[in-house]
Amino acid sequence: MTTIEKSVDVEVPVTTAYNQWTQFESFPAFMEGVEKINQLTATRTHWVTKIGGVSREFDAEITEQHPDERIAWHTVGDTEEGTSHGGVVTFHRLNDTTTRVNLQMEYQPESLTEKAGAALGLVGHRVKGDLDRFKDFIEKQGTETGAWRGDVDAAPQHHVRRTDDGRGEPPLASGSPIL
Repeated sequence: MTTIEKSVDVEVPVTTAYNQWTQFESFPAFMEGVEKINQLTATRTHWVTKIGGVSREFDAEITEQHPDERIAWHTVGDTEEGTSHGGVVTFHRLNDTTTRVNLQMEYQPESLTEKAGAALGLVGHRVKGDLDRFKDFIEKQGTETGAWRGDVDAAPQHHVRRTDDGRGEPPLASGSPIL
């Protein structure tokens, strides 16, 4: 698994930056290689990408979302080779008119080309470029093109107790200590 973490400071209030990031269908305007995104439900999107001449489609599910704070996601369903990833984007108020947008992403490079690209940091450069283009996009707009202020709580974590022989047991009942 490869991890990328990049950030950019944008000269707009935190609410403006967050609201714009919820407008997934606008991502092709600033994300290189993203051809189209369809919002299927409040928490599911369908992506069409073309990167390095390779076209791919996949769905992503929002797993946690809190206005002006964070949006977390991961790919779902039968993903094509090279599309399995997840991450979180967080929004940090630096002052009344400046926001730090921080993106953390994990992905599994599959092909030899993707593994080479990961080793050379090419995906990290692309993500940084996308964040820089987001900065230009939202600062030129001056305001968000829309907003979704819904709250999505993270799914509860299910812990598995390990027995002495390493076999897992079902999650414990609520309130039970985890050994």
